[in-house]
Amino acid sequence: MAVSTPGQPRDRRFQLRATASEEELIKVAADREGVNITEFILRSAREKAEQSLADQTRFVLDDKQWKAFMTALDRPAKDKPRLRQLFKEQHVAKRRS
Repeated sequence: MAVSTPGQPRDRRFQLRATASEEELIKVAADREGVNITEFILRSAREKAEQSLADQTRFVLDDKQWKAFMTALDRPAKDKPRLRQLFKEQHVAKRRS
């Protein structure tokens, strides 16, 4: 997975289209944060991308949910005959060759 590295040279280009009101909103926000528009957009997009990816790998549970989760993990595995059969079969890529 790619990790944000703001110290690296920027050698890639994005082209964006925006409405006049979106442009004004972004300009005002960037100005108030004391950064240029490019920095503001990239920082915002990077933060959103990192959060989006983190949401797919981390989750927060309250005590009740945590106990239920741990109980489910501690439960002995159920035998799944169809799954066991699937793992005995040859890999799909090998079947085609």
